[in-house]
Amino acid sequence: MTRPGRAGPADMEATVQRIRAAVQAHSRFFEGAIPLIASENLLSPYAKELLISDFHSRYAEGLPGERYYEGNQWVDEVENLCLQLARDLFRCPFADVRPISGTVANLAVLKALTEPGDRVGSNRLADGAHISSASFGAFGLRGVKPVHYAFDPVRMQLDVDATIKILRTERPRLCLFGLSLFLFPFPLKELAPVLQEIGAVGWYDGAHVLGLIGGGEFQDPLHEGMTVLSASTHKTLPGPQHGILLGNTEDPELIHKLQAGAFPGVTSNHHLNAMAALAVSLAEHRAFGEAYARQTVLNARTLGQALSERGFDVLCADEGFTRSHTLAVRVEREGGGEACAQALIRSGIVTNKNLLPGDKSPRHPQGIRLGTPEVTRLGMKEREMVRIAELFDRLLHRGAPPEDVAREARELKSGFTTLQYCFGAGEAAYRYYELVGRN
Repeated sequence: MTRPGRAGPADMEATVQRIRAAVQAHSRFFEGAIPLIASENLLSPYAKELLISDFHSRYAEGLPGERYYEGNQWVDEVENLCLQLARDLFRCPFADVRPISGTVANLAVLKALTEPGDRVGSNRLADGAHISSASFGAFGLRGVKPVHYAFDPVRMQLDVDATIKILRTERPRLCLFGLSLFLFPFPLKELAPVLQEIGAVGWYDGAHVLGLIGGGEFQDPLHEGMTVLSASTHKTLPGPQHGILLGNTEDPELIHKLQAGAFPGVTSNHHLNAMAALAVSLAEHRAFGEAYARQTVLNARTLGQALSERGFDVLCADEGFTRSHTLAVRVEREGGGEACAQALIRSGIVTNKNLLPGDKSPRHPQGIRLGTPEVTRLGMKEREMVRIAELFDRLLHRGAPPEDVAREARELKSGFTTLQYCFGAGEAAYRYYELVGRN
């Protein structure tokens, strides 16, 4: 085997500059784009600062006060604050902030509460579930068998009576309630007594709606019968890309299982810089979360109404389109999800194609998913949602050239690049899309 020759410093510096240029191009694009990905959000200046702190370079395996490395006294202080903020915000006795993503948090729950071969209740992917509950995701990795709930595709909600029959017949050990296309709260109060009857643990994946829960604008799963909540922390909770476990339990055995599921179960070092940024984000959500969550939902419902008035098939019109940050739009008449998402990105509007009930191919679905967390974080309100719907209409119904729509999108976005609902933004006219190496 021939070993390739080593590149010289000049070659590698050119590669580094190419990487920096790509990141700068990405930032320039998003500075002028309308971001409507439901699973994305923006960090505050204080939280973003901590991502490049020395915490990034350190290890802190274990729990505060019980580390396997020295030099963690300040890490312990920050993590204890993070844990207390999480418990206070979600009004629960247990929190663990060591999972490094939402899927890793899901794996921790599966590691803690199941054995290979156990049955676990969940939604189907085409009914909005996240890929971690699929056989090729975290469920398959743990070797559990999914038991799918009955789903009403018109209301985008569980069929409660049919689901109760399935639960009583299949008797899963663990029941997961959580979606990637998350429009409405789950009927947890109706289902919780059945879980207790069959001896199943209630588990809620709140990745998409964590900030809405913390802001009092969705549902409160830990007080509606769920025992454990797992989530990522960068969607409607505008924090870093990280994970969290929350529990409405003081059972020491269950707490030990969940903690062991996180470490050493599925994590080693838990990305201390992101944990510190999460602590800041939780504090900011305590201060601003109610207003932010309320406007996020209002923006989503306003955008749904404005799109519907312009002839788009926004799902669940009779239900008010959504009670979350997310909309589902069937765009079969406009060419399908893939074609529409590509046309929109060429026009400076960032969305994603998405499976809808009845779809067979995740690559060629008939839907697109829209979300309002990021545009709300930048200060947009109802008026801007109507303008965004007009851009959709011009592009997908009236045949406006993408470059014309992109120009209008940049014009709209130009007034919304300063973060809201956080500390530090106004002190230095902080602009989120500041480019790396712009000077």
